[in-house]
Amino acid sequence: MESKTILVVDDDKNICELLDLYLTHAGFTLLFCHDGSSALKMIQEKKVDLVLLDIMLPVINGWEVCRLIKLKRAIPVIMLTARDMLEDKIEGFASGADDYIVKPFQPKEVIARIQARLREKVPVQQGSRQEGVLEADHLVVDINSYEVRRNGALIELKPKEVQLLYFLLNHKNMVFSREQLLEKVWNYQYSGDTRTVDVHIKSLRKKLDDPKASWRIKTVWGVGYKLEVK
Repeated sequence: MESKTILVVDDDKNICELLDLYLTHAGFTLLFCHDGSSALKMIQEKKVDLVLLDIMLPVINGWEVCRLIKLKRAIPVIMLTARDMLEDKIEGFASGADDYIVKPFQPKEVIARIQARLREKVPVQQGSRQEGVLEADHLVVDINSYEVRRNGALIELKPKEVQLLYFLLNHKNMVFSREQLLEKVWNYQYSGDTRTVDVHIKSLRKKLDDPKASWRIKTVWGVGYKLEVK
């Protein structure tokens, strides 16, 4: 089996050496960058399967690096940082992070979370005109290319926004709580705060607003959200 390539972005050389030791032993190929700008350049030049990303980085901070990665590539990003406040975690997920690990960490946990992210597969709806492609009115969501189009025009969405929209459309007219969406879309267990879901829903509504459409993302008060198709 081909070795998966992990990009570690951290300016702490001791952390990099520790991760190199354990992740190489686990069978991964490691690349290293020590500032945000170099990380973005590395992703453009190399095949990267997953990014381990610190927040406090020189040049460009980890939150912004994550946003820029997710604008262009559907690469899993795991925040690996000493910042353990709830607000930091919310900011991380709002930036598009797929997981969040606080330092100090257990290397075996990092390996397990990497393996979990690399195993993830996006579900497809059987019987659609093409696997991984869903439609509602004039909206087309293609999870294969992470593209969303309305009347043929491309709408710029972040990868996690595409995943959330695809999930809701794949389960149209079904209501999901914020906790369920965190688990199903983010694969993130409920830990007391679900504002990252609200942030992504708000962004989707803003980018997809179309009063004439036969569908809408509806808030079911006291329960959660659904994509309602008339």
